[in-house]
This record gives sequence, C-alpha cells and structure tokens, in this order.
Amino acid sequence: MSNRAERLTALLAPAEVDVMLVSDQVNLRYLTGYTGDNGLALVGPSTRTFITDFRYVEQAAEEVDSSFERRQASLDLLEAVEDALAGGSVRLGFEDASLSVLTHGRLRELLGSRVELVAAGKLVEQLRAVKEPGEVARIRAAAALADEAFQNLLAAGLVGRTERNLALELERELRLRGARRPSFEAIVAAGPHGALPHAQPRDVVVGPVQLVVIDWGAELDGYCSDCTRTVATGELGEDAARVYELVLEAQVKGVEAVAAGRSARDVDGVAREVIEAGGHGDHFGHGLGHGVGIAVHESPRLSQRSDDELCAGNVVTVEPGVYLPGQFGVRIEDLVVVTDGGCEILTSIAKELIVVD
Repeated sequence: MSNRAERLTALLAPAEVDVMLVSDQVNLRYLTGYTGDNGLALVGPSTRTFITDFRYVEQAAEEVDSSFERRQASLDLLEAVEDALAGGSVRLGFEDASLSVLTHGRLRELLGSRVELVAAGKLVEQLRAVKEPGEVARIRAAAALADEAFQNLLAAGLVGRTERNLALELERELRLRGARRPSFEAIVAAGPHGALPHAQPRDVVVGPVQLVVIDWGAELDGYCSDCTRTVATGELGEDAARVYELVLEAQVKGVEAVAAGRSARDVDGVAREVIEAGGHGDHFGHGLGHGVGIAVHESPRLSQRSDDELCAGNVVTVEPGVYLPGQFGVRIEDLVVVTDGGCEILTSIAKELIVVD
C-alpha cells in the first residue's frame, strides 16, 4: 500500500498539486486498505494522513496501511482537512470526477485562504488501471469462482425457470463458493429480452429454442470478475446461428488484438470491423470492453471514443455483441490481462455455443 502512495506522490508535481485529497471510497481503499464508508486521505511528499470518525477507528487501526498517520474527526471529516495540512500555502488536489459541487463548496468554506483547491483529474484511477501481480491473482481467483458457479447453474437446466430465479440462483452459487457478493447484478435475458444490453431479469420463464444472455461476476477478496456467455435452449435457426458465429469471430479477433502498446480504439475497431462486415454494425452500439479491478468498471476503456493505450497489467473485458430488437441478442465476453506480447484469458468457459435444456 505504501508503494501506491509513493506512486501517487510522483504524479502530483506534473499535476501542479502539493497534496492530494482522496475522498472517493474505492480510491481510498486502493491506497490505504480501508473498507469502511467514511474516510479521507491526504497524500503528499511529506503527508500521509488518514481521517475517519469514531465509528471506524478500530477498523482503521486494523486495515489502514501503517505508513499513514490515523486521525479521528467528527462525522463531517472535511472539518479536519485544514488542520491536517502543513503550514504555508498549499495547492490541494481534489478528485473532480467524483467530488460533488456541494462538497467542493463545503471544502472552500472550511479551508483558509492559504489553501488553493486544484482539480486533479483521475490520478488514483491511473494507478489502479495497471494491476500488480497480487491484484491479477485475486481477479483470476474471482473469475474461477464465477466460472464454477455458472457451470453449476447450467447443470440444473434453464428451461422452465424464470430469468429472475436463475439470476438469484447464480448469486447464491457465487456466495456459497466464497464470494462477498456479485460484482454487479446478474443479467439473465432470454429471447427478445436479450436484445437489451443491460436487461434486468424478469419473472418470465425461459422457453425452449431460445438464446439466453447471461452476464455475471463475483467480488472476491476485494476484486471483481466479469463474464458473459450466450447459451441456447435448443437447436437454433439459421439466422440466430449465423449471428452467434459472427459475434464469436469478432470476440476472438478482438482478444487476439489485445496487447501492450495497442490503442484501445484500434482494438475496438478490430472487433467492430468484423461485425460491420457481417451487416450488423448498427446492432453493436456499445464499446468493446472496459477495465476491471476493485470496481467492475474502471480504466482503460475499449471503445471508439477512447484515448487510452493498453499496457501490461491492464485487466479488461472483450465483449462484442449484436442486438436485434424483437428477436434476440448475442454477447460473448472474456476477461483478459494485458501482456507485452498479447494477453492471457482469465475466463475458462468455452465460447463455442453451449446448448442446455
């Protein structure tokens, strides 16, 4: 953890910041190890301060990295920020991507004239995007757990069960295997409902000869997984089979394009070109993928609007899809870790079409 604070400190001078105020709770956990709900950290060349209220003092003593001085404050932690800063003028960076206008106003009200507030962007998120080996190991373990839960769900069959029942059963399987919780609410979408990329499970029974999109993940030991498979409950018609093979080809080529040094936009384009050539460019409206780590959605982003460049240690999804309103949807998603020569797939489930009862 202390190494992370040192890496953050190295980013401050280029951002024209003396001390960074970390208030986003995910970023706070990454830097300090703290998992509570009310905390702040101040990080600078000569500052390592963690602040919380009386409810979390003992928890912080157990969790917060020992390089941080721990301070107790009132429930309004912002009241303790100025006293925790060294004397003299200070350029205090804040997380403008997550700090609310209301909180910014409160900070401005509390801080003396010697403190200048500086919008510092996503400095901690930059660090989080490149995973340490231990982080990759935790994500790999979460993916393995999620894969086991999915296989057990399929073994019990899909037909005759509602989407909602299947989603709940999948969550149960995750928790039974040790997951703290799902990394997001599972998607189970059968038939035409699968044409909604973010469909919510319904009390609707899965029938025979349907495509069923299942998107799920586990949070284990503080890190997330994310995977999607589209399975069939009977022999598909020609159109559905053709779309499945098209998405599979796009997904495989997208994975093959992932490597350190490649632009995220180019990787997205490799998969997108396959789907466009198949006549379904208008039916693939989202980006190819996103980073996964402590949060299930983080940097880098694989899309046509991304300026990110992939580097070794990124963990990203590769998940092209085709969505035909009123008919069906197909999405296939793997979780991969970027390496200098390509990537390593963390998902173990076969991508060829799975047919279940």
